[in-house]
Amino acid sequence: MAPLLQTIRSKLSELGKLNPKAVEMGRSVLLPSLIMTALLLGMGRLGVLQGMNLAAYDHLIRLRPDQGEDDRLLIVGITEADIQTRQEWPVSDQTLAQLLEKLEAQQPRAIGLDIIRDVPIQPGREALLNQMQQSDRLITVCKVSAPNDPGFPPPPGVAPEFVGFSDLVIDPGGILRRSLLVIVPPLPENGVPLVPHLCSQPTTLDNQPNTLLSFGFQLALTYLAEEGIQPELTEADELKLGSTLLSRLQPTTGGYQKADASGYQILLDYRSAHRAAPQVSITDVLSDRVNSELIRDRIVLIGYTTPQAKDEFYTPYSAGASDSQKMPGVVVHAQSVSQILSAVLDDRPLLWSWSNAQEGIWIFGWALVGGVVAWYVRHPLKFGGAIAIAGGIIYGICFLLFLQGGWIPLVPGAIALVVTSATVILVDRFNHSTYGQTVYRQVKSFLKLDIEIDQAKLEKQVAEITESDYFQDLQQKAKALRSSAGTHSSTAPATEDSIPTTAHRAVPSPAEPVVKSGDEDELDYFQKLRLDAKRLRDQRQGQSDDKEGS
Repeated sequence: MAPLLQTIRSKLSELGKLNPKAVEMGRSVLLPSLIMTALLLGMGRLGVLQGMNLAAYDHLIRLRPDQGEDDRLLIVGITEADIQTRQEWPVSDQTLAQLLEKLEAQQPRAIGLDIIRDVPIQPGREALLNQMQQSDRLITVCKVSAPNDPGFPPPPGVAPEFVGFSDLVIDPGGILRRSLLVIVPPLPENGVPLVPHLCSQPTTLDNQPNTLLSFGFQLALTYLAEEGIQPELTEADELKLGSTLLSRLQPTTGGYQKADASGYQILLDYRSAHRAAPQVSITDVLSDRVNSELIRDRIVLIGYTTPQAKDEFYTPYSAGASDSQKMPGVVVHAQSVSQILSAVLDDRPLLWSWSNAQEGIWIFGWALVGGVVAWYVRHPLKFGGAIAIAGGIIYGICFLLFLQGGWIPLVPGAIALVVTSATVILVDRFNHSTYGQTVYRQVKSFLKLDIEIDQAKLEKQVAEITESDYFQDLQQKAKALRSSAGTHSSTAPATEDSIPTTAHRAVPSPAEPVVKSGDEDELDYFQKLRLDAKRLRDQRQGQSDDKEGS
């Protein structure tokens, strides 16, 4: 590992010598880009950016071209005019029974009744229940229970395969962006549902999970069954219809962070802001004013469209709406049905998003672009124009991919571009400003002083060693050895073995010969050390005297 690091340092050093400006730019741009990427990813994981990401998502939803009405569906709405005309609220069982009878006669492929009828609304209860229990194309609704909410059961006597839950997933802020397809009722706190019914039991009678399908999903499956398409479950436990994979929404999908992804959810891809399907009123159907071609072989959804029913929801279109900002629940269910049918039969792409790694690369790339622009473009107007163009490119890429179903991080990319470029400019100006240079000199002076202090400590330690008794004794022994060697030089040269063991261990090898010719013959290595230490002490003493005198 050490040789590898040494090689890398060597190569970087060589590169710096060849092109120091490139190395300086790399430091000034790359480091802020990495820091900004890490900060944005961290903020994203903490959910700090979720609000802005979802707002950007809503904005892109509103920008998309309207897909128009889905002619495979028909909405029979119960309007305020219907209530005033018929003088009944809520609509009675008898009225619903008459409506279902007329619709059944036109042979629709499926009928969805988005009206809770767990209790009778007289008159006509028996007729309505007979109609519900005998139909093989009618889907009724229930509401899944919660720990403190008993929910609503389906109409009595209706088989479970003809029931779908009407629950919708609302994001913080009250906006509906997700579609819940499958759920298992949660286990009550005490293990016993407040009101036992089909949509409150976590398990079936044979202790299997009580898997419930949503109202819209049931209608879509009923329609697709006529096309020979049945739902499948992949090895990854994801739903597949034909060749279309309904990828499960994750807690961190797109701009979400720590979202409640319980059950089986997908992003709700709205077809239209106003009319997802042709729409008629209940009075129109009962008065035979609806062309049979609008009903035959279609999915017919029945529900309240009057605000009096309080069955309306905020959607991504609400912020840009000039009149009604809420969408009736039956229309929301129609949007969900149309999304599934369009994906399976028309190859309309479902909404998808990048992985965390891909988002990180995207953010780092735009941070790097911002840093490079700030480094090279010094003129304020040109810099502003370059950043504006880069921001427009981010926006354009995000929108074009969104048209293909891709939800990629618009807000983090834009923040990375702008903030990194601003950071590079500020750091560069700081480094070249008078204040920055002053700070640099002060830091440099402080570091130099620290080095000098460390050197003084080292010199003091050397002086203490040379003045010790042990060192003096070694010096005398070494002088005696040299004198002895000079006297007996004709007999035998002094060898290293003749030096006492103690001296041999303690005396370091000098960088030059201990004894020199001429005037320095009597000046040995130890004397030189001693003189150097004395000279240093005298020098420091003189500096101290000068300070006291001043």
